[in-house]
Amino acid sequence: MTGVSAPVAVETPTKGVRRIRVPQKLRNLELFLIILVCSVNAFAVVLVQFGALGYADSTVVYLGAGLSILVFGMHIALRFVATNADPFILPIAALLNGIGIAMIYRIDIAEELTGWESTAVRQVVWTAVAVAISIAVILVIRNHRVLQRYTYIAMLVAAVLLLLPMLPGIGQEINGARVWIHVGSFSFQPGEVAKIALAVFFAGYLVSRRDSLSMVGTKFLGMRFPRARDLGPILVLWALSMSVIIFQRDLGTALLYFGLFVVMIYVATGRASWVVLGVGLFLAGGVLAGQVLTYVNDRFTNWFDAFNPANYEAVGGSYQLVQGLFGLASGGMIGTGLGQGRPDITPLAQSDYIIASLGEELGLAGMFAVLALYLLFIARGFRISFAGQDDFGRLLGVGLSFTVALQCFIVIGGVTRVIPLTGLTTPFMAAGGSSLVANWIIVALLLRLSDTVRNQPRLVI
Repeated sequence: MTGVSAPVAVETPTKGVRRIRVPQKLRNLELFLIILVCSVNAFAVVLVQFGALGYADSTVVYLGAGLSILVFGMHIALRFVATNADPFILPIAALLNGIGIAMIYRIDIAEELTGWESTAVRQVVWTAVAVAISIAVILVIRNHRVLQRYTYIAMLVAAVLLLLPMLPGIGQEINGARVWIHVGSFSFQPGEVAKIALAVFFAGYLVSRRDSLSMVGTKFLGMRFPRARDLGPILVLWALSMSVIIFQRDLGTALLYFGLFVVMIYVATGRASWVVLGVGLFLAGGVLAGQVLTYVNDRFTNWFDAFNPANYEAVGGSYQLVQGLFGLASGGMIGTGLGQGRPDITPLAQSDYIIASLGEELGLAGMFAVLALYLLFIARGFRISFAGQDDFGRLLGVGLSFTVALQCFIVIGGVTRVIPLTGLTTPFMAAGGSSLVANWIIVALLLRLSDTVRNQPRLVI
């Protein structure tokens, strides 16, 4: 058998208990994958340069080398403080991040942006900050169960982060959504970090209230529905999601928060009635918002009738959506090649529409490879979650993994016109420091969770 050798069972002083110890080969496998990933990332940047410029420029390559050093630094940290962590999560995150930087750099070349005006340079700097924070999380949090003590503090942190963009003076509206804070030259989207705090809070809260939410209720149409007094949590989260739509004008973030809670409460209770209630509440709220709020109605109009000239030419209309679809179509099966397409024609091609940019230059085959990386990342997260012994860790892992999964679905579904366009960023790939920091924190927490899970004693039956 090739690959990673099987875990070694070692007897402990506790009778009837064995502790599973994963060999150090896991870290060696991770090191090999990181070397391969860094090589692929560097090759992608060189291909962009030859495709768009006709020659290789060493500036961005040097920046990429510095980023690779940080990823290797995180690998070294894992060798000392999380030796049994999953060996695939870090390389996958680094590869997605690197492909994103290569595509952002390609769009910078088309827009003739250089130096600190370059979005790619800023993305590399933000990635360095995000990886450094991820290393700090790994070093500070030695056991994920510690987070359960701060369940209600996490709730308070999430509430403060969600309210910050509404404060006068620091709140900033960009592209119609008021989800940013601006202090001097520094801009940040606090809602990206709020999703992690909410996952911690939901996991801690549902562990303590699981029995009352799962065992009591009225049976109807083969499903057991909760009592009216147990509906409080889902109604509060529904109201919070609706307030995000109304006051911050951000449909995607509202869907992300509410979907996260519905999935976590389903995993905690095993009752499909919570999913039925959650989907029904959000659909009802979305229809109501579409009738009352103009910008929500515009999103649905642009989705249903994108190719109508009246919608295509309107301010805030379907121009961006249609251009992205044309870009994906021109990519065909194998793409135009890195550096040889015209992704810059689509507005916000480096952020909201980076998936369309990649689809044009990498083609359908390349998009399938990118989606496979996301699926593998999410699958590893779910595998880690359900391998754990404690309920808090299981729920936390599911919440963090599903956050990435739902965000990918919302973004890619919007770009490909499967669902209405919202405005969320593609995890690890889209330009934006807030999203990078949040997603690299998720990487750190999943790595810590996987290490703790593998170190747990298991009963021998």
